[in-house]
Formats: sequence, C-alpha cells, structure tokens
Amino acid sequence: MVTTRSLNSTLDRMITLNRALDHAFNTGSRAWVPAIDITETKDAYVLYADLPGVDASGVEIAFEKNVLTLKGAKPATFEPKEDAELRVHAAERIAGKFERSVRLPEYVDGEKITAAFANGLLTVTVPKAKAAQARRIEIK
Repeated sequence: MVTTRSLNSTLDRMITLNRALDHAFNTGSRAWVPAIDITETKDAYVLYADLPGVDASGVEIAFEKNVLTLKGAKPATFEPKEDAELRVHAAERIAGKFERSVRLPEYVDGEKITAAFANGLLTVTVPKAKAAQARRIEIK
C-alpha cells in the first residue's frame, strides 16, 4: 500500500523535527555570528561585516592593542505579545548579541579608523601606518 502526504504536511513534519533537534542539541542559546570579509589595499585594511536587520546605532566598534572588535545585537524578527496568540511555523533566523574580534597587523593607524554603514553592510577602514606602506628607495 502506497501512502502519499501533502507537501504542507511533509514540511510541517520537517520543521517540527528541526525544532526538536535544536532543543535536543542546543541549550536554548544559539549564537549569531556575522559574516566578515577583510581585504588589504596598498594603504589600508578594510573589514566588511554583514549585519542584516541591525541598526547602526546599536553597533559598537572598538580598537585596542591592534584588535578590532565589533559588538552589537540583532533584534528578533517577531516578539510575542503577552495577550496575543502567536503561531510560529518556522523560526530559523537567530537573534541576540554578537561580538567579533580581528587581530590586525602591527603597523596600522588606529587614530584614523573610519566606519560606514549602508543596507546592512558595515565597512570599517583601518589605514596602514606610514611605516607599513611600501616606499621606493632611490640608489645614490
């Protein structure tokens, strides 16, 4: 005997299984870690961080002992109200506090670091110190 289930029923079962596995293997605290890219130009290091749904005013950028640190929080997509009923059919996006630290090379100019934020992309530019920039030495 062949039994077929509707697509919705199969998806519901998969989501329920996914939730059960999350609860079984996680202690309820999943961490969100933003993806970053770091590039190098002749005069600076540039860090790009994906921060979708994060407000720029909630991001803290610190630089100490050649370590660049990003801190902030990603808000939840939905917040259940006490008096309202809420049925969640899928909840895969993680919210909460985050922190990323990157050690940069020794010769950077920490006083001239700049940051820009647009469309969920944080761009931090860390200029190289003059001592680290390539220079041409003339033979006399």
